Amino acid sequence: MNFYDKMAIVCRHIPKGTVATYGQIALLCQKPKNSRQVGYGLRENLAGDQIPAHRIVNSQGYLSGAGYFETWDLQKRFLEAEGVEVVRTEKGWKVDLKRFGWKNTLDDAMMIEAEFRKQEAKEDAESWNAG
Repeated sequence: MNFYDKMAIVCRHIPKGTVATYGQIALLCQKPKNSRQVGYGLRENLAGDQIPAHRIVNSQGYLSGAGYFETWDLQKRFLEAEGVEVVRTEKGWKVDLKRFGWKNTLDDAMMIEAEFRKQEAKEDAESWNAG
């Protein structure tokens, strides 16, 4: 299982109406120093189409995923549709992380880790059967 497979699993766990940071995703993928890789994976669509990429913001809460979306305001519109307040600042559109940030728990991390192990076991079985 590669980093982007793990990233897809983590991203699918971000609850509706909340946001997570690139660093938070990297940490839950067991690669705490790979927040830029999260951004790269989103921009290049390496984690697949079925992830809520609009729920991922930078460490200060700024919307920084414009390269991923068809229009510059699409991430903002998706977040607002889920009840996340997005405000305009001098530096750009921003979400209050204290209010809307995903406060993942140890239980969340353990559930994600269990999904990693399940996926790895599935890949091992497929590899075994193919060989």
